[in-house]
Amino acid sequence: MRFVPLDKLINLHDGYRKSFRIDYHQLLLLQVEGQHFLIEAVCPHQEHPLSEAWVGENCIECPLHGYRFALNSGDLVYASEEPCRGLKTWQVAYEGAEVGVAWEES
Repeated sequence: MRFVPLDKLINLHDGYRKSFRIDYHQLLLLQVEGQHFLIEAVCPHQEHPLSEAWVGENCIECPLHGYRFALNSGDLVYASEEPCRGLKTWQVAYEGAEVGVAWEES
C-alpha cells in the first residue's frame, strides 16, 4: 500500500468537498462536523455526481433521486426507487500535514 496525498489538512473545513481520481476510481473527500470521509464520488444508482449532494445526520443524499447512504460505511439507508448497492468507502489516511488514502495497487 502507498500513501496517496489528496490535500493539505489546513485546507479542510466543515463543508469541504473535493473529487479526486485514482486509477479508475472517483473519490469524494468531505469534512462534516470535523470528521473526514472518503467515499465514491458518484451515486451507484445512476452514476450521478455526489459533489452537490445534501449531507447531514451521518448520511449523504443524491440530488437526482434522493438515495441516501451512510457516510461512515457507505450503506444504502434509503432508496426512492429500486435498491442499489452501497457506496464504496476508503479509509482516510494522514501523513504529516496531508490527508489522503492508503491505496492498494491494482
